[in-house]
Amino acid sequence: MIHPMANSSTARAKSLIARTTIVTTVFALSVMWIYAFVFASKESVNKIADQAWTARAESICQEAFQQRLLLIDLRQISDSGPDALAQRADIVDKATDLLESAIVEIEKVSPNDPKGLAIVPLWISDYKTLISDRRDYSALLRTGDNSPFAESMTEGLPLSEKISTFAADNRMLSCKAPIDLSI
Repeated sequence: MIHPMANSSTARAKSLIARTTIVTTVFALSVMWIYAFVFASKESVNKIADQAWTARAESICQEAFQQRLLLIDLRQISDSGPDALAQRADIVDKATDLLESAIVEIEKVSPNDPKGLAIVPLWISDYKTLISDRRDYSALLRTGDNSPFAESMTEGLPLSEKISTFAADNRMLSCKAPIDLSI
């Protein structure tokens, strides 16, 4: 026979362990959130220090964006005739040419800060991959295949998202990846 005091002492021990676990967990979560809101760096991992470089890049991208706006063709594929996909491919190529020219121009000048020197070439490389994806898509259109645009993925994300995050973090909104093939 088990002594009744043994059951109550086991129950008290379990209760004490449960309370200790809950208090420890709440304390650890509180410390984590205090650190996150008070002490952790608020600077984006993509933010570079060379503001002159970002202003120059934004200016180049803004010009390319304005030129790409002139290429907008709102006709339905069904209203464009038998060579509609070839016409669309031509527009994609022209828009991609403008995008590529902008990236080539941006690449001519490097940022003057160490972080910028490290991550801007990665951003430019990502943009060149996106440009290549756009070229592949226009070639696909010319074959008569009207499949949706499929861009490269990186780290589980569409490449355009990575490109656009860098651009937004550096206030280069015109340098975000274009969404003209997403719609």
